[in-house]
Amino acid sequence: MEVPAFELSAVTPLLRIFDVAKAKEFYVGYLGFNLDWEHRYEPDMPLYAQVSLGRCALHLTEHHGDCTPGSALRIETSNLTAYHEYLKAKNYGYARPGLEKAFGCLEVRVGDPFGNRLTFFERLDGRSPGT
Repeated sequence: MEVPAFELSAVTPLLRIFDVAKAKEFYVGYLGFNLDWEHRYEPDMPLYAQVSLGRCALHLTEHHGDCTPGSALRIETSNLTAYHEYLKAKNYGYARPGLEKAFGCLEVRVGDPFGNRLTFFERLDGRSPGT
């Protein structure tokens, strides 16, 4: 059976977090993402939130049933060298990622405080992100 004609849209990964303040410090303060929204069913319930930077949106969740810690993401970008310089200038106490060549790409790999691994990458073949 052939797949019907349709178009997939962007993926929104869920990442498990355990501490809201640390999550905001890392994703907003260090990586430069925007905090788009936060949701709790009740004031003392776990947080579910969205952070974004450019076209990349991530959902951060304290809900134990949503996902497990230790996820790995590859996030395609452009001008990764400039983003790497931005991160270095932050002088963040818990991460000092390098800029490396791997698999025909430039990569910056960084782990969040909850064991999730984010790899920002830029293709060296000159193709734009998403192509």
